[in-house]
Amino acid sequence: MSQNTAPLLFELGTEELPPGALKSLQTALVEKIRDGLDRAELTHGALTGYAAPRRLAVQVSEVIIEQADRSFERRGPALASAFDDAGNPTRAAEGFARSCGVSVNALERLETDEGAWLVHRGIEPGQPTASLLPGIIEQALNHLPIPKRMRWGSETLEFVRPVHWVVLLLGDQVVPASFFGVTADRNSQGHRFHHPDPIAITSASTYVEQLHRGHVMVDFAARRASIREQVMAEGERLGGQAMIEDGLLDEVTALVEWPVALSGSFAKDFLRVPAEALISSMQEHQRYFPVKDQQGALLPHFITVANIDSQAPEQVIAGNERVIRPRLADAAFFWDQDRHQALGDRLSSLEQVVFQKSLGSVADKSQRVAQLAEGLADTFGVSATDAKRAGQLSRADLVTEMVGEFPDLQGIMGRYYALESGENPAVAAALDEGYQPRFSGDAIAPSALGQLLAVAERIDTLTGIFAIGKAPTGAKDPFALRRAALGLLRTLIEAERDMDLTAQFTAAASSQPAAVEASKQVSALVDFCLERLRALYHEQGFAAELFEAVRTVIDPNAFSPLDFDRRLRACQAFAQLPAAASLASANKRIRNLLRKAESDAAAAVTQTTVNPAQFEQTAESDLFEAVTHRQATLQSHIDQAQYAQALALLAELKEPVDQFFDQVMVMAEDPAIQKNRLALLHLLQQQFLAIADVSALTESG
Repeated sequence: MSQNTAPLLFELGTEELPPGALKSLQTALVEKIRDGLDRAELTHGALTGYAAPRRLAVQVSEVIIEQADRSFERRGPALASAFDDAGNPTRAAEGFARSCGVSVNALERLETDEGAWLVHRGIEPGQPTASLLPGIIEQALNHLPIPKRMRWGSETLEFVRPVHWVVLLLGDQVVPASFFGVTADRNSQGHRFHHPDPIAITSASTYVEQLHRGHVMVDFAARRASIREQVMAEGERLGGQAMIEDGLLDEVTALVEWPVALSGSFAKDFLRVPAEALISSMQEHQRYFPVKDQQGALLPHFITVANIDSQAPEQVIAGNERVIRPRLADAAFFWDQDRHQALGDRLSSLEQVVFQKSLGSVADKSQRVAQLAEGLADTFGVSATDAKRAGQLSRADLVTEMVGEFPDLQGIMGRYYALESGENPAVAAALDEGYQPRFSGDAIAPSALGQLLAVAERIDTLTGIFAIGKAPTGAKDPFALRRAALGLLRTLIEAERDMDLTAQFTAAASSQPAAVEASKQVSALVDFCLERLRALYHEQGFAAELFEAVRTVIDPNAFSPLDFDRRLRACQAFAQLPAAASLASANKRIRNLLRKAESDAAAAVTQTTVNPAQFEQTAESDLFEAVTHRQATLQSHIDQAQYAQALALLAELKEPVDQFFDQVMVMAEDPAIQKNRLALLHLLQQQFLAIADVSALTESG
């Protein structure tokens, strides 16, 4: 390390921070401090963020201890206004000189092609880094992503949690500063129980090691890895495999400073309850890791992560077993109680549950979904009876005790209760699958009936919410309609269901309450879905030009997401062909020629048919023959949605198209010849436009 640099450490000690926000606060603090150092032109090394339940910290491997001197140039008044006719300085020149702290004679002149001015040039000495750090860190803290700040004690300052200590070291020296009314020093805090005394940080570079001796694993990633390793080992010791969900792992990591994995057990009798209910109890309520056997069946064990290395771990385990027992007992009670009533008998109870005040009850929504599903049965190749029944039961489990206690089990419990009630197993499975995809990256429903229910449910939701004027605006999407639209589109595309979505939005609109005038929103719904498609393809790496090439030609009055997808992927394949760039440019030229002709008053009547007898050049005949020769085969490919094959066929036209433009003057002096050639180009253009606007592919190609 250079003598002109030193490591930097900033630690903010607080009461327990919100576990869900810990990672984002760590990342943001690093970014904001890096930005501040860069703005101050303080050369620095790598920044590392640390986060534990009671602290946020940033360590910089090295930072220059003093700013470099900086040259500056300050422009003053123009020479024309800086001196009078006798060459004496004016008040403007004198005032500028005074503001610079120099005499007029000390000012220099700047002459450019734009004019001449007085300027003051000089060297600004660099400031000590220690004097700049308090401002940099304060700015960083003020701009952290904290949605709701709090006050404490008599302080008027606000932060996410009360602040109790601050460490700010440059090398081994404390930097004078104060944040949130707390003066910075070198004293950090160790583990609340294992090391309750302050820890005097010797140097910014010894922070992690000293905190570790104080029973604090301050590195979030290292602590997370340790928890995963311990939990996996504990699961293997129990003869099974721990179920480690990433979100739960992050949350547990944010709750402990010194993780110690311990396992407990519960009565095997609880295993008669659906595993999902037991898992939800353990994960959501207690933050335990369930354990499954090699076949995937739940074992009567759980793994908890303590924040203490107890000398009596059996007591910690016993305490956790006492806590989980009533939770599991509740789940078992709900399971037993709910099964006393058949799922279908609960439909009347849905009438008392409001879906949305302008759209009626959940019972009303279920009937609308059932009607949509029945109408789509043939499209998905399922029984209309099963489709209607799945729609009717799609929300019946909402009024069960189990879902009332564990809302995340919607659909899952519907499947179990439907089977218990003797419903068709395909219908029961669809009640669960209809929620898929539940989150980003989740798979679509695996069965045809599940896909149908997922589609019908989302169509009704989108139609109804748009009808009442609650479409997403900006970042606000309280009804999660963007996610619903994405799930709808993904299901239709990935399941390869060719369905006219415009027609289905129209059908869904006709069953909404009359007062909401849903039919007026069909066009907006199609546009909304197209924009979600744009975002989906952008995430998948498709060029924007590919999307526009297809969107330009599709009929919004008959919008099929699957057909759109096939066209888009065909365009992507076409863009890779050697002929693509040339044909894209030719189509762009054709488009411009036709537009110019249409705007010409003398050519107001455009010829629509080609007359071969009017050809004057061989290139005209060759192009016409090439186009017409492929026309029947091309149309067959298009009718069968074989767009890649169709574009590959059109790619064969490169040579006759190139020869046509090389040898033929389209805008001939003879109006009849000109219109005939334009008609030929129009015929060629229409063949491409039957698939996509190839002229838009110039950039992407």
